[in-house]
Amino acid sequence: MKGYAMLKIGQSGWIEKGRPACGPLDAICKPLAVAICTSDIHTLWEGAIGERHDMILGHECCAEVVEVGADVKDFKPGDRVLVPAITPDWNSLEAQAGYSMHSGGMLAGWKFSNFKDGVFSEFFHVNDADGNLALLPKNINVVDACMLSDMVPTGFHGVELADVQFGDTVLVIGIGPVGLMSVAGTNMRGASRIIAVGTRPVCVEAKKYGATDFVSYKNGPIFQQVLDMTDGKGVDKVVIAGGGVETFAEAVKCLKPGGKIGNVNYLGSGDNIDIPRVEWGVGMGHKQINGGLMPGGRLRMEKLGALVSAGKLDVSPLSTHVFDGWDHLEEALFLMRDKPKDLIKPVVKLAD
Repeated sequence: MKGYAMLKIGQSGWIEKGRPACGPLDAICKPLAVAICTSDIHTLWEGAIGERHDMILGHECCAEVVEVGADVKDFKPGDRVLVPAITPDWNSLEAQAGYSMHSGGMLAGWKFSNFKDGVFSEFFHVNDADGNLALLPKNINVVDACMLSDMVPTGFHGVELADVQFGDTVLVIGIGPVGLMSVAGTNMRGASRIIAVGTRPVCVEAKKYGATDFVSYKNGPIFQQVLDMTDGKGVDKVVIAGGGVETFAEAVKCLKPGGKIGNVNYLGSGDNIDIPRVEWGVGMGHKQINGGLMPGGRLRMEKLGALVSAGKLDVSPLSTHVFDGWDHLEEALFLMRDKPKDLIKPVVKLAD
């Protein structure tokens, strides 16, 4: 089979590999559509997870099952499925402890394009098929289905990590596709005020998802603008969905005592995160920072798919650039790297 791979840090291209083997609990799938993630950019061009050679990229797609193992009960060849970016081993001790995304070690539930070939290929392997795949609802198209792999669950997990409650004032930093879904999730949780940080014109989509105010770092320090907007009180919760290691200082300064920060941003560079001592209450301000990899698995895919299927969540604004056919995959990848002003998310359709 052919696949689009990271050849080494900074270099990618098409390669030939053998079709993966299917274990008794597993499935082999072929993509119906794939989406490019900023994580692919961090991995390929920044070397954020270290050197990788001839590793097929990609972790966002929906797919058709072509083969299942002898012990798979709920899926069969021909099924169209949602595929989460995170595919835990559900019998692991970490999963039993409530941290399935770290099954087998730190971040080891993230297999595709981390230490296992990803989905930018004619066929790909899914471990623990019954625990990780979900049937694709018939009224969700393949482009929208790709948003359920990573963008929606990651954005919503940021809201969970920040513990957003009814009536909260919430700051969402970074309103690319994950941040937009953080805004949507924050709104669903009942926040009274949602302040979105972003500068690109496409960020106005955040208003559709429930943002009430906008802040641009181009207009001065984020924390100062937020404090001015809140009469010096700050916000109850912060979701970090973009930025770099320096973003945490701004978030801490914006946060009320007892507030919580939920980070789902992939920090692709930098060695340390600076926490401002005084604004953190000299270590005693009860300002919590929670950072986490989004949960994967079938149940989460089914629930999020139900939101889209029922018309409670519209993910269509996220896919701003849609291409047809494998020949456009590299173009879409480079587009995500360069991030033109009108881009939120590129998707490559391979079937209807």
